[in-house]
Amino acid sequence: MSNSTSLVNTRCFGSEHHSPALNANIVRTHSLLDLASEQLMVLRDFRNALDTCERGLESLTDNDGEQEDCRYAEFKAALCILGIQALAELNQWRGVLQWIIQQYECPEKMPAKIMQMCILLYTKVGEQAMVQEAGRSWLHYPSNRSQTGFRTVAELYLLHVLTPLGLLEEARDMILGEVGSDAFTDDQKQTALDMWEDKKNQSPAQPPGPHCGSSPDVTARLATPQGSVVQKLKAVLRFLCRKLSVATVGSIPLRRVFLAFILLYMLFVRIDPALQSSFPWISKLLQILKHMWNVMFAPYYRTRAQSKQL
Repeated sequence: MSNSTSLVNTRCFGSEHHSPALNANIVRTHSLLDLASEQLMVLRDFRNALDTCERGLESLTDNDGEQEDCRYAEFKAALCILGIQALAELNQWRGVLQWIIQQYECPEKMPAKIMQMCILLYTKVGEQAMVQEAGRSWLHYPSNRSQTGFRTVAELYLLHVLTPLGLLEEARDMILGEVGSDAFTDDQKQTALDMWEDKKNQSPAQPPGPHCGSSPDVTARLATPQGSVVQKLKAVLRFLCRKLSVATVGSIPLRRVFLAFILLYMLFVRIDPALQSSFPWISKLLQILKHMWNVMFAPYYRTRAQSKQL
C-alpha cells in the first residue's frame, strides 16, 4: 500500500457521527484508493490506475456532504498523487497541471504536497514555464501560508522555476516580499540574495528560457553529494587519459592502477545500466577504455604486423 493510502488511515479517528451513506462512500473511496495503488505500484497498469483514481474523485464529488468530513481532503489528495504518477508514467505529463486544476477548480486550492509534485515534475522534463503562473498564484494566496508545506513550495519555486527561467527580478521581489518573509529565515534570505547577486553578475551564454542551462536531471545530480563525486571522477578520468597517452607503452603497474581506478569508479557511482541517465556515463567510459587500449597496445600490434610482413 502506498504512503498516500496509509496517510489517510492515520487521520480523523475522532469523527464518529456520520450517516450510513457517508460511511459507505468512505469505505468505497478507500477501496478505490487501494485498487489504484495496487494497479500503479504492483501491476504497473497505469491506464487503469488513472481510471480508478478518476472514479474515486468522481465518487467524492458526487457526495457534497462528505466534503465536510476531515477525511475528504486526504482521500482527494491521495487519489490525485496517484493520478499524477500514472499520467507521468503514461508520458502525459503535459496534462498533469490541467488535470489537477479540474479537481481543485483553481491552483490556489491545491494542497502543498500537490504543488510540490507539479513543480518537481515540470522541472524534471525541463518545462518550468508551464507551472510558473500556477506556482505564483499559489504562493500569493494568503490562506496557503498556514500550510506546513508552504516553505518547501517557496524554495522549490525559487530554485527550480524562477532561477532557471532567468526571472531574477521576480525572484528578488519574492525573497524580499511577503512570501519571503513567511517562507525564509533571515539567514536563508541572505543566502538567496547572495545567489541572486551571483546569477545577476553572470553573463548568460544564451537567452533565458525553459531549456536554458543544464538539463534538469543533470542539475539535480550536481546538487547532490553523489553528483559532485561524479564530476570529480570525470575530471580525474580526463587527467588520467592525458597522462596515459604519453606514458610508456606496456607499463604493467600503470595498467593495474588504471584498472583499480575503474573498479573504484564503478563502486562509488554504482551505474545502473537500466537507467537512461546512466547511458552517457557508460558510453563515455567505453570511449575512454577504447582510447586507452589503442594507446597502450596499438603500437605493439602494429610492430607485430610489420614484422610478419617482413
